[in-house]
Amino acid sequence: MLLQGKKLLITGVLTPQSLAFGVAEHAIAQGAEVILTGFGRAKSLTERSAKRLKPGTEVLELDVTNPAHFPALTEALRQKWGRVDGVLHAIAFAPEDALGGNFLNTPWESVQTAFRISAFSVKELAVACAPLMTNGGSIVALDFDNRQAWPIYDWMGVCKAAMEATVRYLARDLGPKGIRVNALAAGPLATVAAKGIPGFKALAQYWGKQAPLGWSDKDSHDHVAKTACALLSDWLSSTTGEMIHVDGGYHAVGAPPVETVETPAEGVQANPTPKDG
Repeated sequence: MLLQGKKLLITGVLTPQSLAFGVAEHAIAQGAEVILTGFGRAKSLTERSAKRLKPGTEVLELDVTNPAHFPALTEALRQKWGRVDGVLHAIAFAPEDALGGNFLNTPWESVQTAFRISAFSVKELAVACAPLMTNGGSIVALDFDNRQAWPIYDWMGVCKAAMEATVRYLARDLGPKGIRVNALAAGPLATVAAKGIPGFKALAQYWGKQAPLGWSDKDSHDHVAKTACALLSDWLSSTTGEMIHVDGGYHAVGAPPVETVETPAEGVQANPTPKDG
């Protein structure tokens, strides 16, 4: 199996609708051992989801805004497993006033919160797990491609762009240790997090019209989860610092297909034939 014997830390599981839950589910099916993280009141949701994955699946405390939690995570993983082979970073958050067309008015305090949770935490998680990745390994960060500006996404888009840069720098610094670091850029998916983004439904509906392979915000979770498992495996052993797209091909096409061709104006010849001389 693709992940036989691998020990994977997976963050970001809340409910079975979470994309991270799908990754964990496929990873277990492919032979991996999995530990989840959660924190605060939401940890009970993670623990409930863990039982649906596999009885006995452990949930460790990790609040990425609490610096003390990272060394505690390292020690807990050391005692439980002694090593880690792969990590999924699936954590992102932006306050309401950092989304939905409020870009010019968002205060620094909200931007700071979004950046710490959505971008800086990738570095913190990598630093916490790298000492345990003694045989090399793979770190995968869930992403939404932000090489261009999007409607409604605002400061979360800026944070995702920062996360993409962070992935490249981590790939540079951790590569000599045999640790690969990649971003997985998915198209819009119906998750708990997506419900908090104003205008998400409109974006998701438009996406399927442009993506050459089509796209469903409800049915494409499986495609993303399988790709994440491939990245966490040994099969992409020389791929690092990349942004891997699982978006139906949307990123490769500049605009939706032209549905109709306008009729040339009267007296104008369409595709005129060149004349000699």
